[in-house]
Amino acid sequence: MLEPLGLKDKKVLVPRGAGQAKSFSQLVEKYGGISIEIPLIAFRPIEINQRLQTAINEIETYNWIIFTSNITVDTFFSFKNIEEFSTFPRVAVIGKKTEEVISEKGLKAEFVPSSYVAEVFVEEFLPYVAPGSRILLPKGNLAREYISSSLIRHGAHVDEIVIYETYMPNESLEKLAKLLSADELDILMFTSPSTVDHFMNVVKEYKLESHIGNCVVGCIGPVTEKKLRSYGLPVHAAPKEYTVKEMVKSTIEYLEK
Repeated sequence: MLEPLGLKDKKVLVPRGAGQAKSFSQLVEKYGGISIEIPLIAFRPIEINQRLQTAINEIETYNWIIFTSNITVDTFFSFKNIEEFSTFPRVAVIGKKTEEVISEKGLKAEFVPSSYVAEVFVEEFLPYVAPGSRILLPKGNLAREYISSSLIRHGAHVDEIVIYETYMPNESLEKLAKLLSADELDILMFTSPSTVDHFMNVVKEYKLESHIGNCVVGCIGPVTEKKLRSYGLPVHAAPKEYTVKEMVKSTIEYLEK
């Protein structure tokens, strides 16, 4: 049973921008924590190119489209509204939030893996993929190629197309450096390997290694955990279910030990 104020007065890094931080911050505050919103990651759509335009124009030729995040969903439909498609492929997703956003678009996710990592997705999705199937995989510029390479080995034709870029907002650099140098963050929470990379770039640039040693560190997913450990950082909370809610709960459980 979690203490109702398990994060009481703890200053918690929320590494998301204004558009995505609200529910994360509310969860932190629900348990008595102080949310410090510093976007460590932001996204911008690419300029539409011929390859992407062709994929959109020929959407009816695909058997499946795979969305790996809610950002991918929102970005894809920024190029063409769902109402403008007369037909649409079967939809596979990774993540509860992705499934929710797809549902809000009026689509049904016909495949959702039991765990929200690429390896489990591939293992469970392969039985649905006949050799020669055409699959569209829109992605960010930093996303791994594991899904596409695995499906191609299985005999599928995969169009993997970058539709957005991931970057560190400039305004976050000084804000993060200032708070770390003043030891104003108690708990660091990371939602992706990119958030870890961007965080550590600031730590190294401003030589702040000595200021993060006492922080409690939580993360979502084995890839993010692996990235943290590659920098020599400890991981105190890494839940088996890869959601922000479970990461917060897992962090509280660590604090209550």
